[in-house]
Amino acid sequence: MSDDTQVKLELDDIQRGVLSPRPTPYAATYLLFRVDDRHHGRELMRRVSAVVTSAADTTSPLGETWVSVALTYHGLRALGVPQESLETFAWEFRQGMAARATALGDVGDSAPEHWESPLGMPDVHVVLVALAPDNARLQAAIDRARPAYHALPGVTAIWRQDCHALPTETEPFGYRDGISHPAVEGSGIAGSNTLEAPLKAGEFVLGYPDELGGVQNTQPEVLGRNGSYAAFRKLHQRVGAFRRYLRDNATDPADEELLAAKIMGRWRSGAPLALSPDRDDPGLDADPYRNSFLYRQDDPAGFLTPGGSHIRRGNPRDAAVAGVPRLHRMIRRGTVYGPPLPDGVLEDDGADRGLMFAFIGAHLGRQFEFVQSEWMNDGVFFGAGDAADPIVGSGDGPADFTIPRRPLRRRLLSLPRFVVTRGGEYCFLPSLSALRWLGDLTD
Repeated sequence: MSDDTQVKLELDDIQRGVLSPRPTPYAATYLLFRVDDRHHGRELMRRVSAVVTSAADTTSPLGETWVSVALTYHGLRALGVPQESLETFAWEFRQGMAARATALGDVGDSAPEHWESPLGMPDVHVVLVALAPDNARLQAAIDRARPAYHALPGVTAIWRQDCHALPTETEPFGYRDGISHPAVEGSGIAGSNTLEAPLKAGEFVLGYPDELGGVQNTQPEVLGRNGSYAAFRKLHQRVGAFRRYLRDNATDPADEELLAAKIMGRWRSGAPLALSPDRDDPGLDADPYRNSFLYRQDDPAGFLTPGGSHIRRGNPRDAAVAGVPRLHRMIRRGTVYGPPLPDGVLEDDGADRGLMFAFIGAHLGRQFEFVQSEWMNDGVFFGAGDAADPIVGSGDGPADFTIPRRPLRRRLLSLPRFVVTRGGEYCFLPSLSALRWLGDLTD
């Protein structure tokens, strides 16, 4: 069991976007930049180091509002970081997400050749993210950040994605999101599951011991310490197809909701099947213990929460599975983009809607890539062969989903692919001191 007194995180040097759960409701903007002139790129780093919010700044005049800055491998090269330093970064980061497509299951419609330009391309160098509780404060954060990249002709904005909370405060499929958040030792931020001991800081931030006692870092140390890796994904959701599948495979509206809950592992309100197996319980939303549950003792066979459900795959908690779940925990952040599909509509209308996802950790390989390849795109870890996740699982063809039930299990056949990857990238979130170091680079 981790002891929160064993580590003291240098919160004033860590970007707030690494550790703080996003506000609810929220508004967000992703901005991508290409660096054509390394001197202007370095000046951008100097400027943003004064704009980025630190994890120690929880009493900002803007409230739950912050700006984060990340760089791709190509971005670090564009700034002129020496090759010997670049080679000390994680090899998955150096390859980039597009090069890892097959391992991640980004095939068929999700393959990089179908991604939205310039996502996954070498032109993506800098990612700036602004997050706030509403549009007014978001605009204030963007206005505050604009001077950092304004009037730098060697830095070009090449892509923007605006995100927002839907009026229902759910993601496009209709589920409440942003419920689960791990406790990070030394962060001072409580986790959402009181039954889960805080994880070692080195699982999420470079320069600190992780669960195995190792310390991840780069050379020079100032470049990596207090930084984190992030996997950004733009995920398009086929909402009409999802609704139509539920209708076509349910006996009545109540059964539709049960199927939706079994597929996700939670009811639409966010109430988990583990705590409310028979009906949705929106009242659990106000319960501080709504995410405090385990699987091994209370539901080993998945009669309450199917082993193949989305949330049980993403975080098996204490279940006996391939891999120690604590070694594969990540911080997940999702923000909605695009207009909602009107209630009752069963055909997708051609609008682009879905989630911008960020997965944050210190180990891209055994965190994001392991979960994506072994838990989301395969079912061997809980005895289900090659069955993929019913929500985000990969594959070109239809998949099946099993709901354990007595006396006979229930099988959902030929689930189409409801989520399509529209692009993504592996990034590095430098510390504030690393941003200044990058700004001071010389040829």
